[in-house]
Amino acid sequence: MSDHPAAATQRSRVRVPLRFHDGYGVDAELVTFHGLTDGREHVAMVLGDPAGATPLVRLHSECLTGDAFGSARCDCGPQLREAVEQIAERGGVLLYLRQEGRGIGLYNKLDAYALQDEGLDTYAANTALGLPEDARDYTAAAQMLTALGIGELDLLSNNPDKAEQLRSLGIDVRHRVPTGVFTTAHNVLYLRAKVLQTRHTLPLAELTAG
Repeated sequence: MSDHPAAATQRSRVRVPLRFHDGYGVDAELVTFHGLTDGREHVAMVLGDPAGATPLVRLHSECLTGDAFGSARCDCGPQLREAVEQIAERGGVLLYLRQEGRGIGLYNKLDAYALQDEGLDTYAANTALGLPEDARDYTAAAQMLTALGIGELDLLSNNPDKAEQLRSLGIDVRHRVPTGVFTTAHNVLYLRAKVLQTRHTLPLAELTAG
Protein backbone atom coordinates (compact mmCIF):
# COMPACT_ATOMS: atom_id res chain seq x y z
CA MET A 1 0.00 0.00 0.00
CA SER A 2 1.57 3.26 -1.17
CA ASP A 3 1.43 6.57 0.68
CA HIS A 4 0.83 8.25 -2.68
CA PRO A 5 -1.22 5.99 -4.97
CA ALA A 6 -1.07 6.62 -8.69
CA ALA A 7 -3.68 8.97 -10.06
CA ALA A 8 -6.93 7.58 -11.39
CA THR A 9 -9.30 9.49 -13.66
CA GLN A 10 -13.05 9.52 -14.07
CA ARG A 11 -14.26 7.38 -16.97
CA SER A 12 -18.00 8.10 -17.09
CA ARG A 13 -20.84 9.54 -15.03
CA VAL A 14 -24.43 8.41 -15.38
CA ARG A 15 -27.60 9.33 -13.50
CA VAL A 16 -29.45 6.34 -12.02
CA PRO A 17 -32.74 6.40 -10.06
CA LEU A 18 -32.37 4.04 -7.08
CA ARG A 19 -35.46 2.33 -5.68
CA PHE A 20 -35.30 0.10 -2.60
CA HIS A 21 -37.74 -2.62 -1.54
CA ASP A 22 -39.07 -0.55 1.36
CA GLY A 23 -40.15 2.20 -1.01
CA TYR A 24 -37.25 4.58 -0.43
CA GLY A 25 -35.92 6.16 -3.61
CA VAL A 26 -33.24 8.65 -4.56
CA ASP A 27 -31.36 9.65 -7.70
CA ALA A 28 -27.65 8.90 -7.71
CA GLU A 29 -24.82 9.67 -10.09
CA LEU A 30 -22.66 6.59 -10.69
CA VAL A 31 -19.03 7.24 -11.56
CA THR A 32 -16.57 4.78 -13.10
CA PHE A 33 -12.81 5.17 -13.33
CA HIS A 34 -9.68 4.58 -15.36
CA GLY A 35 -6.41 3.56 -13.70
CA LEU A 36 -7.51 1.93 -10.46
CA THR A 37 -4.56 0.10 -8.99
CA ASP A 38 -6.28 -3.28 -8.49
CA GLY A 39 -7.99 -3.34 -11.90
CA ARG A 40 -11.43 -4.01 -10.42
CA GLU A 41 -14.68 -2.35 -11.49
CA HIS A 42 -15.36 -0.28 -8.37
CA VAL A 43 -18.11 2.34 -8.62
CA ALA A 44 -18.66 5.65 -6.82
CA MET A 45 -22.24 6.58 -6.01
CA VAL A 46 -22.55 10.37 -5.65
CA LEU A 47 -25.59 11.28 -3.55
CA GLY A 48 -27.13 14.58 -2.52
CA ASP A 49 -25.32 17.89 -2.46
CA PRO A 50 -22.75 18.60 0.27
CA ALA A 51 -23.04 22.35 -0.51
CA GLY A 52 -19.61 23.17 0.85
CA ALA A 53 -19.86 20.87 3.89
CA THR A 54 -17.45 18.02 4.49
CA PRO A 55 -18.84 15.09 2.49
CA LEU A 56 -20.06 11.94 4.19
CA VAL A 57 -18.41 8.88 2.64
CA ARG A 58 -18.91 5.15 3.05
CA LEU A 59 -16.61 2.43 1.73
CA HIS A 60 -19.05 -0.43 1.17
CA SER A 61 -17.56 -3.78 0.23
CA GLU A 62 -19.67 -5.79 -2.20
CA CYS A 63 -21.77 -8.53 -0.60
CA LEU A 64 -23.91 -10.41 -3.11
CA THR A 65 -25.65 -12.48 -0.46
CA GLY A 66 -26.50 -9.52 1.76
CA ASP A 67 -26.89 -6.66 -0.72
CA ALA A 68 -28.82 -8.49 -3.44
CA PHE A 69 -30.27 -11.63 -1.84
CA GLY A 70 -31.21 -10.21 1.58
CA SER A 71 -29.14 -12.71 3.56
CA ALA A 72 -29.54 -12.35 7.33
CA ARG A 73 -26.10 -13.85 8.03
CA CYS A 74 -24.51 -10.40 7.86
CA ASP A 75 -25.55 -6.76 8.22
CA CYS A 76 -24.38 -5.62 4.77
CA GLY A 77 -27.76 -5.11 3.12
CA PRO A 78 -29.21 -2.94 5.90
CA GLN A 79 -25.94 -0.99 6.12
CA LEU A 80 -26.07 -0.27 2.39
CA ARG A 81 -29.69 0.91 2.59
CA GLU A 82 -28.96 3.10 5.63
CA ALA A 83 -25.83 4.58 4.07
CA VAL A 84 -27.56 5.61 0.85
CA GLU A 85 -30.19 7.58 2.76
CA GLN A 86 -27.76 9.17 5.22
CA ILE A 87 -25.36 10.24 2.49
CA ALA A 88 -28.17 11.54 0.29
CA GLU A 89 -29.47 13.71 3.14
CA ARG A 90 -26.08 15.25 3.88
CA GLY A 91 -24.29 14.98 0.55
CA GLY A 92 -21.37 12.73 -0.21
CA VAL A 93 -20.29 9.50 -1.84
CA LEU A 94 -20.73 5.77 -1.36
CA LEU A 95 -17.86 3.78 -2.86
CA TYR A 96 -19.14 0.34 -3.86
CA LEU A 97 -15.97 -1.77 -3.74
CA ARG A 98 -15.76 -5.15 -5.45
CA GLN A 99 -14.21 -6.90 -2.44
CA GLU A 100 -16.63 -9.74 -1.77
CA GLY A 101 -16.10 -11.60 1.49
CA ARG A 102 -13.60 -9.07 2.91
CA GLY A 103 -11.57 -9.56 -0.24
CA ILE A 104 -11.51 -13.37 -0.49
CA GLY A 105 -14.23 -13.73 -3.15
CA LEU A 106 -17.71 -15.20 -3.24
CA TYR A 107 -16.84 -18.90 -3.45
CA ASN A 108 -14.32 -18.66 -0.62
CA LYS A 109 -16.84 -16.72 1.44
CA LEU A 110 -19.39 -19.50 1.04
CA ASP A 111 -16.73 -22.07 1.94
CA ALA A 112 -16.12 -20.01 5.08
CA TYR A 113 -19.85 -20.01 5.82
CA ALA A 114 -19.78 -23.81 5.83
CA LEU A 115 -17.00 -23.74 8.43
CA GLN A 116 -18.93 -21.18 10.47
CA ASP A 117 -21.83 -23.64 10.53
CA GLU A 118 -19.41 -26.05 12.22
CA GLY A 119 -18.61 -23.52 14.96
CA LEU A 120 -15.80 -21.29 13.70
CA ASP A 121 -16.23 -17.52 13.76
CA THR A 122 -15.97 -15.46 10.58
CA TYR A 123 -12.23 -14.76 11.01
CA ALA A 124 -11.22 -18.24 12.14
CA ALA A 125 -13.07 -19.70 9.16
CA ASN A 126 -10.99 -17.61 6.74
CA THR A 127 -7.79 -18.66 8.50
CA ALA A 128 -8.80 -22.33 8.38
CA LEU A 129 -9.05 -21.97 4.59
CA GLY A 130 -5.53 -20.52 4.45
CA LEU A 131 -6.88 -17.06 3.68
CA PRO A 132 -6.40 -13.67 5.38
CA GLU A 133 -8.91 -12.63 8.04
CA ASP A 134 -9.40 -9.44 6.03
CA ALA A 135 -7.75 -9.06 2.62
CA ARG A 136 -9.13 -5.63 1.79
CA ASP A 137 -6.84 -2.84 0.58
CA TYR A 138 -8.33 0.62 0.20
CA THR A 139 -5.75 2.08 -2.19
CA ALA A 140 -8.29 2.09 -5.03
CA ALA A 141 -10.78 3.82 -2.74
CA ALA A 142 -8.26 6.60 -2.08
CA GLN A 143 -7.67 6.90 -5.85
CA MET A 144 -11.41 7.22 -6.45
CA LEU A 145 -11.84 9.89 -3.80
CA THR A 146 -8.92 11.89 -5.17
CA ALA A 147 -10.33 11.64 -8.71
CA LEU A 148 -13.62 13.01 -7.35
CA GLY A 149 -11.80 15.92 -5.73
CA ILE A 150 -12.40 14.68 -2.17
CA GLY A 151 -9.42 15.05 0.13
CA GLU A 152 -11.30 15.52 3.41
CA LEU A 153 -14.32 13.59 4.59
CA ASP A 154 -16.34 12.12 7.43
CA LEU A 155 -16.36 8.33 7.19
CA LEU A 156 -19.56 6.35 7.77
CA SER A 157 -18.15 3.17 9.27
CA ASN A 158 -17.75 1.08 12.42
CA ASN A 159 -14.40 -0.26 11.17
CA PRO A 160 -11.31 1.62 12.38
CA ASP A 161 -9.11 -0.06 9.75
CA LYS A 162 -10.89 1.81 6.96
CA ALA A 163 -10.09 5.17 8.51
CA GLU A 164 -6.51 4.17 9.28
CA GLN A 165 -5.86 2.97 5.73
CA LEU A 166 -7.37 6.10 4.16
CA ARG A 167 -5.29 8.37 6.39
CA SER A 168 -2.14 6.45 5.46
CA LEU A 169 -3.04 7.04 1.81
CA GLY A 170 -3.28 10.81 2.22
CA ILE A 171 -7.04 11.21 2.79
CA ASP A 172 -8.03 13.43 5.74
CA VAL A 173 -10.67 11.51 7.70
CA ARG A 174 -12.11 14.10 10.10
CA HIS A 175 -14.59 11.96 11.97
CA ARG A 176 -15.83 8.39 11.89
CA VAL A 177 -19.64 8.26 11.98
CA PRO A 178 -21.04 4.94 13.28
CA THR A 179 -23.61 2.97 11.32
CA GLY A 180 -26.67 1.44 12.90
CA VAL A 181 -26.70 -1.95 14.59
CA PHE A 182 -28.62 -4.48 12.50
CA THR A 183 -28.83 -7.70 14.46
CA THR A 184 -30.66 -10.85 13.48
CA ALA A 185 -30.78 -14.30 15.02
CA HIS A 186 -28.35 -15.36 12.29
CA ASN A 187 -25.68 -12.65 12.48
CA VAL A 188 -25.17 -11.88 16.17
CA LEU A 189 -22.07 -14.07 16.51
CA TYR A 190 -20.66 -12.52 13.34
CA LEU A 191 -21.14 -9.03 14.78
CA ARG A 192 -19.61 -10.02 18.13
CA ALA A 193 -16.54 -11.36 16.33
CA LYS A 194 -16.13 -8.02 14.53
CA VAL A 195 -16.14 -6.20 17.87
CA LEU A 196 -13.81 -8.58 19.68
CA GLN A 197 -11.28 -9.24 16.92
CA THR A 198 -11.16 -6.16 14.70
CA ARG A 199 -12.27 -3.40 17.08
CA HIS A 200 -15.50 -2.51 15.28
CA THR A 201 -17.37 0.13 17.25
CA LEU A 202 -20.59 -1.72 17.95
CA PRO A 203 -22.28 -1.91 21.38
CA LEU A 204 -21.08 -5.30 22.59
CA ALA A 205 -23.66 -5.48 25.39
CA GLU A 206 -26.45 -5.53 22.78
CA LEU A 207 -24.86 -8.37 20.84
CA THR A 208 -25.76 -11.26 23.09
CA ALA A 209 -26.15 -14.75 21.74
CA GLY A 210 -29.26 -15.34 23.83
